[in-house]
Amino acid sequence: MISRRTLLQGTLAGAGALGLISSRAAWSNPPAPVARTTSGMVRGAVADGVYAFKGIPYGATTAGANRFLPPQSPSPWTGVRDALSYGPMATQRGYGGNETDEMRVIRNGYLSPQTHQSSEACLVLNVWAPAFDGHKRPVMFWCHGGGLLWGMGDCPWCDGANLARKHDVVVVSLNHRVGVFGFLYLAKFGGERFASSGNLGMQDIVAALRWVRDNISGFGGDPSNVTAFGVSGGGYKVSTLLAMPATRGLIHKAIVQSGSLLRANSPEAAAATTRKLTVQLGLKAGEAARLQQIPPEALLDAVEKSDGAFDFGPVVDGRSLPTHPFDPGAPAVSATVPMIIGTTHDEGTLSGLAHTDLFSLDEVSLPAAVRKLGVPEANIEPLIHAYGASGTPSDIFFAIARDADIRKDAITQAERKAALGRAPVYMYLFDRPIPGSRYKAGHTTEVPFVFDNPDLAPGIRGVPKNPQDYELARNMSSAWAAFAHSGNPNHAGIPQWRPYDTKQRATLVFDYQCKSENDPLPGGRAAMRLMG
Repeated sequence: MISRRTLLQGTLAGAGALGLISSRAAWSNPPAPVARTTSGMVRGAVADGVYAFKGIPYGATTAGANRFLPPQSPSPWTGVRDALSYGPMATQRGYGGNETDEMRVIRNGYLSPQTHQSSEACLVLNVWAPAFDGHKRPVMFWCHGGGLLWGMGDCPWCDGANLARKHDVVVVSLNHRVGVFGFLYLAKFGGERFASSGNLGMQDIVAALRWVRDNISGFGGDPSNVTAFGVSGGGYKVSTLLAMPATRGLIHKAIVQSGSLLRANSPEAAAATTRKLTVQLGLKAGEAARLQQIPPEALLDAVEKSDGAFDFGPVVDGRSLPTHPFDPGAPAVSATVPMIIGTTHDEGTLSGLAHTDLFSLDEVSLPAAVRKLGVPEANIEPLIHAYGASGTPSDIFFAIARDADIRKDAITQAERKAALGRAPVYMYLFDRPIPGSRYKAGHTTEVPFVFDNPDLAPGIRGVPKNPQDYELARNMSSAWAAFAHSGNPNHAGIPQWRPYDTKQRATLVFDYQCKSENDPLPGGRAAMRLMG
């Protein structure tokens, strides 16, 4: 609640410093908060004791002559700029996959780009702060999901107000370039001018982290205590950030949710993708500048016609990303950064793997489904046998898919981080199924609990409301916030959460009854060597 005895809490910047004009006013309708950034003043809004600033530019437009080039600083402005509504998401086609109507209901509020404006002027971020009182609070920096092709930082599930209000942190989310605009590798096609193009989406995120370093103290945040966290493709981004020299000193803790990226694209593979696209567009080597003139929809059309032939993602380019993120080991550049790593129990049921017919497999059709996961032919039957206790043929398939697609890399990432011995790594498993749904504890279903937003995800919360969901949300969000505060996720609401190692493999299982287990699902881990 807003204090009725406080007329003004805030400071103005001195020479060379950042500052803030803000208040928790003594009346029911407090004045809008105003904060100073390096580009100019911004005006936010306050509701239920949380100060929100939305759509703040952290970079210039990436259209036209700026397309396929590193992010540039935004143009400064005079006066006070309103930061009251979300900015545009990155240019994209939106989530495709194999969604059923039920999946759309469940995921509503997470990936719904058809309801958002898209633009190449997408380098914007949002800030939620609990107070402007001179204190410096931990910053939780959210990297959105959506693979590396779509998504936005302002989905309802990821609204930062509850995290800020209940856990005394400052929350930041952002939009950045994705897909062909963020990860088209032109170094071998366009020469030195475009040599950094393969990791532009990542460089956008680095630019936003620098914005946090330079500006967040004006919003009550501590630039020396920043936790980067993200789910799915956001986990890929966090994994990659930890291997980028440019993030040294910008990230102090990291959380990877169902998105452990061990290896990025090689320059050769990325160049092959570029050749396919440029041939389709009728371009020759040295004509990269023409890509800046093609309408964005034409580029998206070309990608869509490829039927999945293009693999856009971070590239080990020897420049912004000198090595694979976590292969052959955890990156030395972030050795002292504590981590949380984890997955959901039923990852595959809400991923792009989840074709409807996979829920009605029988013993005859199961091997063919497993073969499509890339499992070597000789290992298919032994692998099915190893997972035989999982239940029906469909249950067996999704257990294998969970481990092959996501959990195997999460365990490997945790093992390699622990092997450095420089900072703790904590492992979790989210095991709360969607009430009455065949999708169970599917991919990304932990997100509204992490943000303490179960009411903003009714498809996951279920009807009628269950008080246990609010307790689970409190336990998860408290653990994430405790980690942001101190690097240790333990708090009174959960059992002791011990760091992960290869001897005990301590894992915190989040469900209505949270529990600490050593090496949950050990049969799957033992069988991972069969997955290829």
